[in-house]
Amino acid sequence: MASTHEKVRYSPEGERPAYTPGSAAAGVEQALKILEGRWKLVILFHLFGGRLLRFSELERAIPAISQKMLIQQLRQMEADGIVRRIVHPQVPPKVEYALTEWGQALCPALDAILTWAEQRPTAAPAEADR
Repeated sequence: MASTHEKVRYSPEGERPAYTPGSAAAGVEQALKILEGRWKLVILFHLFGGRLLRFSELERAIPAISQKMLIQQLRQMEADGIVRRIVHPQVPPKVEYALTEWGQALCPALDAILTWAEQRPTAAPAEADR
């Protein structure tokens, strides 16, 4: 039987691990990899607020995206646990998409990024330093 030199403990609910600069950077990098892709954030914003949209409604809401790309992005987000795909057994097939609880939890973080971006100084950083 293997043993460790320290007892393994589980963090109580709500308690976050203490991050080092390196582990924080790695965690943020992992999160951004889940969200990377030109259209994922656009799709997320259309689904926020508990909205349930059919594939065709998403296509109309984002006219610049190709059908192939929309399918790819939705499949990746479904695999990552951000989006849930609901298939209704009928003819013609009806497929709807919604955010999972975890996906909906992104809303405050993305709102904070949007607020941060709005606060950008009007002068370019290089000019402001002069």
